[in-house]
Amino acid sequence: MRGGSKTFFAASMLLPARVREPARALYAFCRLADDQIDEGEDPQGAVGELQRRLDAIYDGRPQNVGVDAALAAVVHRFQMPRELLDALLEGFYWDTTARRYETLHDVQTYGARVAGTVGAMMAVVMGVRSEAALARACDLGVAMQLTNIARDVGEDARRGRLYLPRQWLREEGIDPEAWLQQPVFDSRIGSIVQRLLRAADELYAKADHGIVELPRDCRPAIHAARLVYAEIGRQIERLGLDSVAQRAVVSKQRKLALLARASGAAVMAPAAPRLSLPVLPAVQFLVDAAAIAAPAIGPHSRSLDDRIGWVIALSERQALQQSVAR
Repeated sequence: MRGGSKTFFAASMLLPARVREPARALYAFCRLADDQIDEGEDPQGAVGELQRRLDAIYDGRPQNVGVDAALAAVVHRFQMPRELLDALLEGFYWDTTARRYETLHDVQTYGARVAGTVGAMMAVVMGVRSEAALARACDLGVAMQLTNIARDVGEDARRGRLYLPRQWLREEGIDPEAWLQQPVFDSRIGSIVQRLLRAADELYAKADHGIVELPRDCRPAIHAARLVYAEIGRQIERLGLDSVAQRAVVSKQRKLALLARASGAAVMAPAAPRLSLPVLPAVQFLVDAAAIAAPAIGPHSRSLDDRIGWVIALSERQALQQSVAR
């Protein structure tokens, strides 16, 4: 996930080791890819080289490099769909091409690639491959990316990048290209940032319905990441929605409080869970890729602790479905 390294590592400490180590292998490759594409002199060449490395990984002959070997182990163990990693690289490449995002859907399409993919891959390493759970995992990833965009408006603009929907700027009477030449904050930009935060909050709310689909021992970490990222949005609001002249930061003390809240609570579904929510169109291809490639996962392929957790989670889902039916 772009711009979320500190949050990732803080939340990953709450993951069980069987998930934490694969997650870190995925994250290491994501960081490597981002750096090589975004900071190199030949982005297209970097994408080609990374795709060749993925070819080797999926052929079972990874390069003799720690990152590649670790990713190859994850790919083999969890049957990670290649489409997810290809989409991630595509999103990173878009950053180097001055791509224009006209509508919220366009921005969500970008977010699906650079962050929805991460949500889907995390679901895969947790052994969760249902369409509903994958859709909610992607919702969370896209919500986090919308938060990143709302936080980094000025920083991105000074690099010549605009991720706010250009249509929204024009609706406020702002010429996107002229604003990029001289990015300044005013109430109109604040209104756009607020609008984007609302879109993120809608996706966070949808993502909450998927947490119950995760293994019990994985829920605190994912809930913690969700809480910390949503808090970035609240901090942006406290700063008057000015993400041009300043960058919202959640204090270490506040992060620790949120981590404690997530780890100390039984992370369950919302009070009125909705187990069948529509898939965000921008992430449908990710859901299709991960769900179609699903291996047979059941209680007999797991350790005793995992089997117990599987039975508990199954019972919870059945109880929730019965309550919804009533």
